[in-house]
Amino acid sequence: MNTIKSIAIGNDHAGTQYKFEIIKLLEAKGIKVLNFGTDTTESMDFPDSIHPVADAVESSKVDLGIILCGSGNGAAITANKHQKVRAALCWNNELVSLARQHNDANILSIPARFVSEQQALGFVEIFLNTEFEGGRHQKRVEKIPV
Repeated sequence: MNTIKSIAIGNDHAGTQYKFEIIKLLEAKGIKVLNFGTDTTESMDFPDSIHPVADAVESSKVDLGIILCGSGNGAAITANKHQKVRAALCWNNELVSLARQHNDANILSIPARFVSEQQALGFVEIFLNTEFEGGRHQKRVEKIPV
């Protein structure tokens, strides 16, 4: 299994509390975290924290990314504007696992208003511990960029 050394994280006001707990989890595992998100619950525009995460993943400055907003949709849409990003919006364990196994997702998008903090932490664990299967999925992933 590949060792993940660094992760970029970004969030809007809806994901702040979850982000703090995710950072604790990652740092306890010895993973370096680049925090591009807001540290407050004051309203802010999610693209301002999501683009820097996607840039860090796209440029290989970090191994993976985690993004959070209320629905997870805006964050995923924003991140996926970057050519080398495959951000997956996930709200259950199976989606997280399949996003890594079949799609080689390199950014996990969490819908903070629709999952519990405990679920979100579980998603992060699955995201970190699931590898891309390659094989028949490799050619599909290669067809994603335009």
